[in-house]
Amino acid sequence: MSPLKRTTTTRTSDGTHRKKLKTGASKDVKTSTPSQRSNTAEVETDSDPIIESDTASQSGDDDGVSWPSDDGSDDDTGAGADLSEAEGEGNGGRAKITTKPKDTQNNPLGNASKESHAKQKAISQERKATKPNADSIARSKKLWERLRRKSHVPLEERTRLLTELFDIIAGRVKDFVFKHDAVRVIQTALKYANLDQRKTIAKELKGEYKVLAQSKYAKFLLGKILVRGDDEIRDFVVPEFYGHVRRLIKHPEASWILDDIYRGAATPLQKATLLREWYGAEFALFKPKSKEAPSVDLKELLAESPEKRKPIMRSLQELINLLIQKKTTGFTMLHDAMLQYFLNLQSGSEEATEFVELVKGDEEGDLLKNLAFTKSGAYLVCLILAYANAKDRKLILRAFRDTIRLMAYDTHAHQILLTAYDVIDDTVLLSKSIFPELVGKDQDSDSQQRELLSMANNFNARMPLLYLFSGKSRAILSERDMELMEEIHRIRASTSKKDPATRRKELISHLSPPLISLIASRAEDLISTSFGCQFVTEVLLNGSGDRHAAMVSIACLVKKNGDTGDILGTPAARRMLKTLSQGGRFNQARQRIDTVEPPLGFHDILYGELSEVLVDWATGPNSFVVVGLLEAPNFPRVEEMKERLKKCRARLEEAARGGDEVPKEKRKKRNVKGDGDKIGHLKGYPGTRILLEKLDK
Repeated sequence: MSPLKRTTTTRTSDGTHRKKLKTGASKDVKTSTPSQRSNTAEVETDSDPIIESDTASQSGDDDGVSWPSDDGSDDDTGAGADLSEAEGEGNGGRAKITTKPKDTQNNPLGNASKESHAKQKAISQERKATKPNADSIARSKKLWERLRRKSHVPLEERTRLLTELFDIIAGRVKDFVFKHDAVRVIQTALKYANLDQRKTIAKELKGEYKVLAQSKYAKFLLGKILVRGDDEIRDFVVPEFYGHVRRLIKHPEASWILDDIYRGAATPLQKATLLREWYGAEFALFKPKSKEAPSVDLKELLAESPEKRKPIMRSLQELINLLIQKKTTGFTMLHDAMLQYFLNLQSGSEEATEFVELVKGDEEGDLLKNLAFTKSGAYLVCLILAYANAKDRKLILRAFRDTIRLMAYDTHAHQILLTAYDVIDDTVLLSKSIFPELVGKDQDSDSQQRELLSMANNFNARMPLLYLFSGKSRAILSERDMELMEEIHRIRASTSKKDPATRRKELISHLSPPLISLIASRAEDLISTSFGCQFVTEVLLNGSGDRHAAMVSIACLVKKNGDTGDILGTPAARRMLKTLSQGGRFNQARQRIDTVEPPLGFHDILYGELSEVLVDWATGPNSFVVVGLLEAPNFPRVEEMKERLKKCRARLEEAARGGDEVPKEKRKKRNVKGDGDKIGHLKGYPGTRILLEKLDK
């Protein structure tokens, strides 16, 4: 065996490098610049070593060079690395070192060989076998491999496997749940177990749920227990988190499961108890004695104890700021706390200004996007938009530029779009920021029209499309939306400068063209649904621009047969045709029709298409459409219609009485109370009777 050698790398005065073996024969290796290659035979000496290593296999210097340590290894093929020429004089004469691949065939460890892997696996199995419950975990995992399959497992076999699995885990659930592989076994057992078996697992884990929530893997088990459990399980799981909310909401694992519990599993009493802990340590330590849900309305708490305002607001502000800085802004609990904080700030105060800066200061915009899709978060953004100045509104609106259409479909986020319509004075900015994302940029594109058709028939998405046309109409907005818009209108009276009617008119002029184009090209698809009929009515009555092509598309459906005839016979289609024929809606207070300006003129177009089937419509379910034509203000052909109807008076009277001349397929049937199962007909059409009254005048 060769003696231990020490190596020294030296640099000579001419920039060359030399390696010298301290024991045995010396070996000089020179590297030089191209201009010095002719002098490589010259031996240089230098007593000042740069790096010296005492190891036999590697020098240990920073560049990772390994020098040979065996005797007789003077040729370069056996060395661990070669010294190459320097990369030019600009490199300061330093050598470029190229590392050769290791010779794996002569490696005694054999790291890449199958034998080594087999040996490592055997060692791993032996190590696992020495751990507690190793045999039980191994047996349960074999059962789990079969049990976890969703299909190809008969019910009898699944029941047998589940029974065997519960025999293994009973009394030892805590030993399984904190291991990343064994906890999956418990999750599968919960999935296929009955309620009693689930309660058994849940009760075994009682007292450990805070620890489960903080585990990277066991937190999913906690979620399954709550989802698949009953009220009894929920009522002894959720209280374990009381007093620990402020700590767990900061935890990287527990925060998400805590928010899931708050959002989806907790009762109103439990939610209130959890949220009150955000107000300070006092609310975490002392719980209300009443079984009724404690108030989470911060305004009520501050009214009862005004002296607590400063510590409560400071506690809220610190925790809110911490979570926002950590970029964990998706929690519903956080949004509820932010809303309570903002509602108790004085408008225009320094605290309110700092809070708005905190919200809009998120450069990535994740905070505002997360707020938009929760109830409290959307309400908070609406209030901030209403109170903010023009610059802040612009910055807030910019954060939503990629999510406008997604917001339109959401139950809560669409309220932000409605608020933006009502408070932002710069209508050009608004139309460029929202409308291209909402309705698309190419109004003739087939894909865009399909998307608009889908939005027109969606309960939430239709609101941002129709709100400007209908205003605060209960036919479009939900009760919650109506209340919010009334509040926003009260606030904007002191924060917005533009006249609301002017703002609405300008926005309608930008939004109308793509919607009118949709009606012109997809009239039949729209009329086939009640929401579609409502969409057509609002856009044609209150839209701006050329609406003639759209009205012609609607009227032309009268002459079509088959499915279209059935479509025009629906109650929604009848109301649409009557309203459009009258050119406005009937005002109950004034007892007259409020016509739109300029006049729509749909009655002339409809009568031209309806003239051939006028009597059929007058004596059928669509008789109210004919009534609408007679009642339409400024319709010049009313007398002509009356003359045609008078000629068929006998038929009208028969239809009004419900006689034999009424086609059977047009009669509505109802059960007649009395003896037997007799089926009777409704007697006549109310619209036809109204027509007869008008003909007699």
